[in-house]
Amino acid sequence: MADRLDTPLETRRRFIRRPQLDEDASGKISESIARFLGTPRFIIYLSVFCLLWIAWNANWGPDRPRFDDPAQGFTALTLMLSLQASYAAPLILLAQNRQTDRDRVQAEQDRQRSERNLADTEFLAREMAALRIALSEVATRDFVRSELRNLLEDLAAEQRDGDKEQDGDRPEKKGDRSRGADRQARG
Repeated sequence: MADRLDTPLETRRRFIRRPQLDEDASGKISESIARFLGTPRFIIYLSVFCLLWIAWNANWGPDRPRFDDPAQGFTALTLMLSLQASYAAPLILLAQNRQTDRDRVQAEQDRQRSERNLADTEFLAREMAALRIALSEVATRDFVRSELRNLLEDLAAEQRDGDKEQDGDRPEKKGDRSRGADRQARG
């Protein structure tokens, strides 16, 4: 039954352990190297190194310690530069992959942030619409003023009607007075 395809194999113990590489640490190292390879300082250092190499191995340096023949086109220098380029290319690709992963995470965070902003904006729009509807039912300053004017006019009209009624009562009182005056005159 151990030969079944759906069961995982047991791990074997080995005498020599494989080195465990932290992908994040190696990625950070590759990014730092790739960043350095893209700086003007690296170009200056590489140019100075190549110029010193050529000057040393050309006729300007001592005869005995020369190790690269200028007649053959500086073969060792060419090999050194191609070795540097062969290591630089994968390091740059690793750094680009890490940057792509960071960009992907950043894009996802930006998308989530924009969704939250959109939801907040829609919520605020609904709240403003509800406030506009509620404010249309609230009495405004002009409405209250017009209602107070109408009430003042009604009170003034009632007072005028009351004064007219009292004026209508007064002739009777005047008549009462005149009757009283007549009684006094008679008496």
